[in-house]
Amino acid sequence: MRRDSIFYQLFQQSPTLIFELIPNPPENVEAYRFDSVAVKEPKFEIDGVFLPPEDDTGTVFFCEVQFQKDEALYERAFAESALYFYRNRSRFSDWEMVFIYPSRSAEQTDIRPHRSLLNGDQVHTVYLDELGDIRQLPLWVGLMVLTTVKEDVAPIEARYLLSRSREELSEPEIRVIMSIVAGIISYRFGQISRREVEKMLGITLEGTKVYQEIRQEAQVALVVKLLRKRFGELTAEFQTRIEQLSSSELEELVETQVDFRDLSDVQSWFEAIALASRSQTD
Repeated sequence: MRRDSIFYQLFQQSPTLIFELIPNPPENVEAYRFDSVAVKEPKFEIDGVFLPPEDDTGTVFFCEVQFQKDEALYERAFAESALYFYRNRSRFSDWEMVFIYPSRSAEQTDIRPHRSLLNGDQVHTVYLDELGDIRQLPLWVGLMVLTTVKEDVAPIEARYLLSRSREELSEPEIRVIMSIVAGIISYRFGQISRREVEKMLGITLEGTKVYQEIRQEAQVALVVKLLRKRFGELTAEFQTRIEQLSSSELEELVETQVDFRDLSDVQSWFEAIALASRSQTD
C-alpha cells in the first residue's frame, strides 16, 4: 500500500474498513489506527498494519493488497508479519492477516505449504469481485470494489458513490471521497487528464493532494508497463528512478519512450533530465 496510494488513502481515511471484510472483528475497532512499517535485518516492508491502542495488548492486524500475481507472496508476507510480531511480542496478544485480491486469479498458485494458515481463522482472503453489488456494500468497501469493476461501468458506479457520499458524509469527508474516486478513475483509464476526469464525474478537483498522489502513481505504473512491454523486466534502480520523476517528466517519458531503441536510451534520458535539473538550480 505504500506504493498504492488508492488503498493507502482508503485505509488511512477509514482505519475500520479492514474490519468490515473479516468475521469476528475486535470490539474496539474504532480505537485502531492504520500504519505501514519496515522491519530490518533483513529489511521487509509490511503494506498495512492496524494497531490496537497503546494501552491495549490486543490483536495486531496485517494487510496485503495484491493486484498482480506474486508466486512468493505468502512466503514473504508470513515471514514479514512473523518477524514483526516476534519483535513486538510484548505489545500484542495475537495477530491476524488479511489478503485483498481483485479476483481469485491474482492469488498465488501454490498455496499448499500454507494450508494450515489459509484454512484457519487467523488468515482471511478477500476477493473484491465476489463481495457483491457495489451499491449494496458499505460506502468505503464500495470504493475498494470500484478499483475492479469493468471500465464501461466504472464512471457510472463512481458517480453513484459520489452521490451517496454527499448523503452520508460531512463536507471534509466528501472532498476526500471525491479525490479518491477521481484517482481510481484516473488509474483505471491511464493517461486521462484532470479535466477529462472532472467532466466524466461531474466534479471539480482543484488539484487536491490525494488525487495528485494517486494520479502520480498511475503515471508511474503506466511508464513501468510501457517500458517492460518493450524492454522486459526493469532493474530496481530503473524503477526507483521512474518513481522519483515529476508528473511532467513522467508525461514526457511516455511520449518519448517510443523513440528509444533499448534501455541505454532510457538511461541517457534519465541523465539528460538530471543534468537539466542541476542546471536550473545552479
